Order: sequence, then structure tokens, then C-alpha cells
Amino acid sequence: MTAEDTTDEAHRAIEAVFRIESARLIAGLTRVVRDVGLAEELSQDALVAALERWPETGVPDNPGAWLMATARNRAIDLLRRQERLARKVETLGRDAEREPGPSEAAFDRVLDRAGIEDDLLRLVFLACHPVLSTQARVALTLRLVGGLRTDEIARAFLTSEATVQQRIVRAKKRLAEAGVPFEVPARAEWGERLSSVLEVIYLVFNEGYAATAGDDWMRPALCEDALRLGRMTAGLLPEEPEVHGLVALMEIQTSRSAARTGPKGEPVLLLEQNRSRWDRLLIRRGLAALARAEELGGTVGPYALQAAIAACHARARTAQETDWPRIAVLYGALAQVAPSPVVELNRAVAVGMAFGAEQGLAVVDGLAAEPALAGYHLLPSVRGDLLARLGRAAEAREEFLRAAALTRNTREQALLEERAAEQGEDGRA
Repeated sequence: MTAEDTTDEAHRAIEAVFRIESARLIAGLTRVVRDVGLAEELSQDALVAALERWPETGVPDNPGAWLMATARNRAIDLLRRQERLARKVETLGRDAEREPGPSEAAFDRVLDRAGIEDDLLRLVFLACHPVLSTQARVALTLRLVGGLRTDEIARAFLTSEATVQQRIVRAKKRLAEAGVPFEVPARAEWGERLSSVLEVIYLVFNEGYAATAGDDWMRPALCEDALRLGRMTAGLLPEEPEVHGLVALMEIQTSRSAARTGPKGEPVLLLEQNRSRWDRLLIRRGLAALARAEELGGTVGPYALQAAIAACHARARTAQETDWPRIAVLYGALAQVAPSPVVELNRAVAVGMAFGAEQGLAVVDGLAAEPALAGYHLLPSVRGDLLARLGRAAEAREEFLRAAALTRNTREQALLEERAAEQGEDGRA
């Protein structure tokens, strides 16, 4: 193996280790320095040190501990410099003894591994704080908790690296200005805060599962990042049913990934998928997480309800065996817990499958004047599907073309145009 190969291998190892360990590093350091931006800088210093040392010395047996020790030492140096500066500006001649500076032993106690899980939870709540905009929460969570580089976040969401960097910088500044403490909120405050955490994770997952724009139907790496964040959060909050509900939903939906695209990357709709390609391990994991959410009891939340819907598909060996009446009922329950036009549109699909296209179309037509769906391409797409099933080919064709014009994803656009063409130029399928 050449020296260049050894360096490349070390760099790959460093990137993999840092992706896993960065959240722990930043979380532990933030508790000490009380500044998430400074904590990230210290963790980046440790990364630079690894890039300089590991190609020569080899990857340590415990790389995470090496990074933590390096970041710790740099933090100790920083705190000591700050203390010396503070002493210099004190009034000359003051003889009162000051508290001694932070020793390495004291610092080690602060960064005790037993407290790291609590620090991670604090970091999750900090990055997803409601004081930030949704875009800022997503960017900051992927950066601090997910360990993604700025360019990776930019590529995933089809925006510029400068834009992402600006969002992250502004988010840190906003947290500092608002005086947001590095702490897990009191249980009484968990409603809004936890829902913000879960919303961010699911937004990341959805962008990976069905990309809103670009040339790819899916972005599996984003799904993997969201799943990792979800599983981590479930480990940190094992008694919260909705966390398990979200994990269950993502596990089951991810299980279909291999079957969701064709040989050329084209989308394959759910009812047309080869179910033998569904990942049975992910399905079992998802069903287990759903069972855990149900065991914990309490009010069934929107993620657990969506997971229950996904489970109906997962349990059906063929598309024809799908329990559509139960799915329609579950969407009705979801509409009560988290009412939205999109939920109602999904309920229309289930009603159409369970009780006939005519009934489904009646639900869809009731949404025609809904402002929130004015530019939503799935409204005409669903309507086109129901019209096609009713033999109203000309109307279906118009709806599919309208949906194709609204979507920003080129793969989905091609699929919708193909479905329009299947209805015939003169409206005869």
C-alpha cells in the first residue's frame, strides 16, 4: 500500500468516526464552554488534529476517546487563557484569592461519559429550539447532531453552501441572543419542544424519501441520517411513545426503498412495487417500535398513527390484500389529532381504494378550494388517478398534466406525463 493510499484510508476513517462522534463532542463541550458555536470550533480543531496525526500514527484503538481528549485539552487551554485575561483586568493590588482554574481532573468530571447521553439530549433540544425558523432548525440539527458538512446539507436540499452556512451562523447567533439555556426543558414544556425535535427529523426524512426538487426521486443518505437521529432520540427518550412512533414510521417506509425505483431510477408507485424487494428486517424493526409506542399508552399521536398506516401496507403480502378500510379509519383518526388538507387528501385515496373511486373523488373535490393545496401537485395527481379509474380519461389526462407542471422533481414529472399519455391524446385510455 502506498503512502497516498494510507493517507486516503486514514481520511476515510476520520470522516466516518467524526460523523459518529461529533454530536457527543459538541454536546459535552457545550456543557462546559456554554457556547455551541465555540464547542463546534473546538470539535473542528480536534478533527484537524486527527487529519494531521492519524495518517502518520494510524487510527487509534478508540478514536472517539482520542478526539474527546484532544478537544478537552484545547478547551482547557482556552479556559485557562480566559482566566488569565480576567485576572489581568482585575484591580491591581487586590489580594483576595480567586478560585483555582479548571484542572484536567475537574474537566474530566464535567465530561464524564455517564453524562454524555444527557448532553446529547440537551444538544438535540437546543438545535431544534422553536425560537429558530424551521429551515434553521433543520440546518443546525444536521450540522451539530447529524454531523453533516455544510456542503452535504446544501447538496441534499439543493441550495448553495453559502446559504446553509448563513442559516447555521444566524441560528447560533439567535440562540445566543435569546439566551437559550443548554438544558433539557421541564416535562411540562415538552409538548412544543419535543414536537419541534420530531418535526425536524421527519422533515429531513421526507426530503430523502420523496425529494421535492431535482433529478433524483429519492435521497437515501438523508433517510439514513433521519433514521439515525430518530433512533438516537428514541434511545435518549425511551418512555416517549411518539418518538417510537416516528422511528416505526421511518423504519417501515425505508423498508420499501429498493422497490421504489426502477432500473433507470424512475419512480415505482406503491401498488406496483415488487414486495419481495421490501426489507423485512426494517419492517420487523418498525413493527417492534410501533408495538413499543402502543405499549407505552397515552394519547396516540400523529407519528404513531402514520406508522400504523404504514404497518397495514407492510403486513399485506400483495397490494390486493391491503386493509384499505382500516387505513381509511386511521386517516380519519389522524385528521382528528393533526388536521390538515394533506391528511384529508391521503384519506381520500384510502376512501377511494376501500369504498370506490366515486367516494374518493367526492372527498377530493371537497378540497378543490383549499388555499393550502393551490400549488400542491399531489391534489391533481390524486384526482387524475380517481378519474382514470372511473373511465373519465380526458379529465384524468388534464389533471396529470397539471400535476406534472406543478412538481419540481424531474423524475416525478416524467411519471405524471407518462400517466397523462396513457389516457390518450383524445382522452380515450
